[in-house]
Amino acid sequence: MAKETIRDLTDAQLRGRRALVRVDFNVPMDDHGAVTDDTRMRAALPTLDALLARGTRVAVLLSHLGRPKGKPDARFSLAPVARHLATITARAVRFMPCTVGAAAVQATTAAAAGTILLMENTRFLPGEETNDDALAREMAKLGDLYVNDAFGSAHRAHASTEGVAHHLHPAVAGLLMEKELRFLGDALAQPQRPFVAILGGAKISGKIDVIDALLPKVDRLLVGGAMACTFFRAMGLETGTSLVEPDRVDMAKALLARAGAKLALPEDAVVAPSLDATSAAHPVARDGITAGDAMFDIGPRSRDLFDHEIAGAKTVVWNGPMGVFEKPPFDRGTRAVAEAMARATSAGATTIVGGGDSAAAVDAMHLADRMTHVSTGGGASLEFLEGKVLPGVAALDDRST
Repeated sequence: MAKETIRDLTDAQLRGRRALVRVDFNVPMDDHGAVTDDTRMRAALPTLDALLARGTRVAVLLSHLGRPKGKPDARFSLAPVARHLATITARAVRFMPCTVGAAAVQATTAAAAGTILLMENTRFLPGEETNDDALAREMAKLGDLYVNDAFGSAHRAHASTEGVAHHLHPAVAGLLMEKELRFLGDALAQPQRPFVAILGGAKISGKIDVIDALLPKVDRLLVGGAMACTFFRAMGLETGTSLVEPDRVDMAKALLARAGAKLALPEDAVVAPSLDATSAAHPVARDGITAGDAMFDIGPRSRDLFDHEIAGAKTVVWNGPMGVFEKPPFDRGTRAVAEAMARATSAGATTIVGGGDSAAAVDAMHLADRMTHVSTGGGASLEFLEGKVLPGVAALDDRST
């Protein structure tokens, strides 16, 4: 069932109202409290601008930051985030050092029209992560309607992402949430073919459900990253000191048997004695990894193979790097996939980067704007691709038609 979005609300439902907006401002910060990547913050601005432009009196923002374990911790205060937000919007931004309670409610009613009011970290409250109903009711007092625009947190059933939607209506999706659901949903439900999925990262255990869910739907599934080494072990190949999950080898064998020709593994690898021994890095065939080496990236033949598969695709979904992309020369596989996807986009394909490290990689390579869609949610994207129901989405109002 499709969910209502802010586009479905009438001006009368917005004019003069307080919009309680769950955003995902869980952004990286340096030791001095400066935001180092504001991608998620900028992604929320269209929703905030749309609400305020249509007459919403105040946008009250809820977000978490880090893992403060249910109690106040100055290291995870959203105050620096509020200061940064004021530099990227022309709207007045105010920070509240509390999240719920009489003072918080009073601030939402006293704020000048057009104000963005960012409340303190929701995870400072012990009931947030347990989805405490009493806390959700307190949060509902902060607004006259609820907007969830935090796709990156939609897989968590927390008070601010799921519970509050049961006590405050309308409860609708923001523009970012709508965009995420549209691109990821269409990719799975009605992809233009050929449909190619690329999975990487360290562990097969973290992607096993995604592989299971995608195999029946894709035309080709390309696997890179360290997780390929578990498949290599399942094939009886030497993997040296590469990261392998021994307890998942049997699972990998079963996947290989079931997938058949749909599954493409790297044909070669870039190996080295250690991650720091970059001068010793060299490519070898996948059956040429020695006992003293570890795989840290896919090799040149694999880059060409993956490039060819991506070039022929009409829909491409990518989650997980091909190697240790933060450390050259082990970034070449990830870069090759990103560049191949950029070219595919230009050729008319729909290209979707599923958040997390993949999103960080395309951003670092300045290729994000050459993808059809870069998801802001790592874990949420994975669970969506697995076919799981996201609690933060399920709790929103269903569209009537």
